[in-house]
Amino acid sequence: MLRSFLILPFLAALSFAADAKKKADDAIKPGVRLPITFKASPQVSDNFQLKMRMHAVETPPPFSISMEKFDIIVPKKYKKGDPHGLFIWVSPSDAPALSPEWEAVLAEKKLIFVGAHNSGNKREVFARMRMAVDANDNMRELYDIDDKRVYVSGFSGGARVASMLGVTYADMFTGAIAFMGVNFYTDIVSLDKTEVFETRYIPHDEIVALAKTNCRYVLVTGEKDFNLKNTSAVYENGFKKEGFKSVEFMNIPAQGHQPPKAEWLKKAIEFLDAGAGRKP
Repeated sequence: MLRSFLILPFLAALSFAADAKKKADDAIKPGVRLPITFKASPQVSDNFQLKMRMHAVETPPPFSISMEKFDIIVPKKYKKGDPHGLFIWVSPSDAPALSPEWEAVLAEKKLIFVGAHNSGNKREVFARMRMAVDANDNMRELYDIDDKRVYVSGFSGGARVASMLGVTYADMFTGAIAFMGVNFYTDIVSLDKTEVFETRYIPHDEIVALAKTNCRYVLVTGEKDFNLKNTSAVYENGFKKEGFKSVEFMNIPAQGHQPPKAEWLKKAIEFLDAGAGRKP
């Protein structure tokens, strides 16, 4: 009798997971932006993990993933048994907006898009990080994801969050693309030595070692971007100086502080993909 009490809950849990995945599969409308919510956060985004990974002194405020809303776009050619990459977007505004041209690039590159609402620059940083980490974990439960192609990205303030996630969660994200904004974990002197960009976070040593060896990063800026000075300095005196093995810097001619044309997203993804099969 005791054995039955142990087995039945286990079978019920398996059935629930299978039902959830079936519902997700049934709800797929390839190529169409759809809303989605998640019920539970993984342990990797709890207060202990966040504080440990960021060396944070403050305790993150209360957070419930079930109260958050996300958008997803599954490429038209997606099908079960054909793993796709995952593109997790951190927006600087309240809505996870992308241009149709960007969406087309993600579809071409076999990347499933997921972005959170209410994750803009006005939201505190721990919640923004949690939403990206939670989306990562939950989307892997619902869809066939290529573990070597799990990318976090963002624009401006969202790019700064993405750049921190790409290092502090290097065991979950294999690459990061920071468009017109980037943070780093040491003080950075500008290339002309006229300015110092202060440390923004302090990652765990073991995770940084993993990031330097296993992960890929693209820093995108423009000739007219007000973050050009910061981004170029972080590339030279941050990532390169600290020994990251796979980092690309893109300075777009005549580009200001706006999301660039889709061709630059494509170039950034191709850089990340080129290292996807590289052994540590």
